[in-house]
Amino acid sequence: MRAGAGPYAFDRRRLLTGAAAGVAVAGVAGLGGWLLSGSKDAELARRGVARMLPRAARPAAPIPAGADLRISGLTPFVTPNAEFYRVDTALVVPSVDPARWTLKIHGLVDRPVELTFADLLKRPLTEADVTLTCVSNEVGGPYAGNARWLGARLADVLREAGIRREADMLLSVSEDGWTCGTPVDVVMDGRDALLAVAMNGEVLPEAHGFPVRQVVPGLYGYVSATKWVTEIRVTRFDRDEAYWTPRGWAPRGPIKTQSRIDLPRDGDEVTAGRTTVAGVAWAQHRGVDAVEVRVDGGAWRQARLADVPGPDTWRQWSLDLDLTPGRHTISVRATDATGYTQTADEVPPAPDGATGLHTVTVTAR
Repeated sequence: MRAGAGPYAFDRRRLLTGAAAGVAVAGVAGLGGWLLSGSKDAELARRGVARMLPRAARPAAPIPAGADLRISGLTPFVTPNAEFYRVDTALVVPSVDPARWTLKIHGLVDRPVELTFADLLKRPLTEADVTLTCVSNEVGGPYAGNARWLGARLADVLREAGIRREADMLLSVSEDGWTCGTPVDVVMDGRDALLAVAMNGEVLPEAHGFPVRQVVPGLYGYVSATKWVTEIRVTRFDRDEAYWTPRGWAPRGPIKTQSRIDLPRDGDEVTAGRTTVAGVAWAQHRGVDAVEVRVDGGAWRQARLADVPGPDTWRQWSLDLDLTPGRHTISVRATDATGYTQTADEVPPAPDGATGLHTVTVTAR
């Protein structure tokens, strides 16, 4: 989700369509052969890394048994890698050889650092459950996913480099030249900001940043989640701009408290009487403390919350309603651990994330 924002972002279907179109426009077998060769080489490299991937020095606690309510139609607590959303600017997924990969950290530091992939794997690795969210997500939209990540703590690497007091921005660079501006204070405040090498117990998929990507809880992807990361320049927001900022998006992107109804879906017909409403809510690095549901603009009712391993993941919720025959509107809102309840004011994704309440209309018969 490296470029998790913007009018020019591509979802997975558009990305694959664009890559196929690029081959056709080129009109030569060479490009298609290069793409296939790169894909094969990357897969062989991933298999090799899988055999040498170390265990976490700091493993995550087991996911609570009650984290997944196991309701049919409800988004699972852990998003399978193959189903994890993607929003990229690259038409062709970069193919990076981990044996040649390096990460250069320089700029406003006392001791510039350059790490190889082998260097990174020798470091103490941390596991963390983190939900990623794209700033381009509409209210109720699909661009969010939760995974267990394994990686080196970015703050530790920056401390070794001797980050200078005046620095307030990390300008990270992808293999394909895309840039991302991350606030220094967020990375250094103790949360599990990682240089991730694995996702849900597997080596990072190529499409999700193999061999290394950033994962920073609490920030939209366009300011935190650089895939195929190769460089981090420690700098200042008043000196540098990342890819999306001159295109009208905010330079900083803290994730807003949000909730979504997964079932029933908008336009569904349901059986009159008892109906289960369920979904997910998120407020990364603050945590969700409450979810409320209302029908036809009536009183808000508290939903049942699933367990969570910490404040950096989404949280499932559910509520049983009694619906009379006819059309009904169902709305949801979440309150985070700071006491903030999401607003009903509707704001589009640009420049720093959508707001409003997710509402569905159903017919009970």
